[in-house]
Amino acid sequence: MKTIIKAALAASLWATPLFAVEYESAMQDFLDGNIRSWATSPEIVSAIHAQNERTAGLDEAQIINLDTVWRSEIGESDTPTITPVLSNAAAEFLRGQVALMDGVITEIFIMDSVGLNVAASDITSDYWQGDEAKFTETYAIGADAVHFSEVDFDESSQSYQVQISLTIVDPASGDAIGAMTIGVVADALM
Repeated sequence: MKTIIKAALAASLWATPLFAVEYESAMQDFLDGNIRSWATSPEIVSAIHAQNERTAGLDEAQIINLDTVWRSEIGESDTPTITPVLSNAAAEFLRGQVALMDGVITEIFIMDSVGLNVAASDITSDYWQGDEAKFTETYAIGADAVHFSEVDFDESSQSYQVQISLTIVDPASGDAIGAMTIGVVADALM
């Protein structure tokens, strides 16, 4: 009962305009102080470039089909679509960042130029992020774009979290090549 009351109180606080402004400032500080320094690591940039070469010609029907296949593999023993996203150098790098943050980050995943997952610290509920704000308000806008989600209860981590999403830029060319989303435990920001 105490947990339910605390959760309801926290949710009502997060809904106030003043708290939202303070929260956005905290998310920006977390992004600048913790994420930007590794957001364009060689592991991330090379993985996105490699996948962009493979997915550049896909049309929306093919992308939606891949997303459908991904969703059908969740919970199965044979996961030929999911496994490459969780078992590459970029995914290992992302898991390392999650571990370094000692419970503050719940998940990280990177997307290619069409919004398909390239690497993830853990399995995501879908493969295609291209129709969601985490992609449409970052990569689709350009190099400096950032999107902060609202506070939401995350079933998998059993905590309130926010998602910080940003465009990934190739440091050599300055071109936007993909996007990244980081799930952060909301309480850790305040």
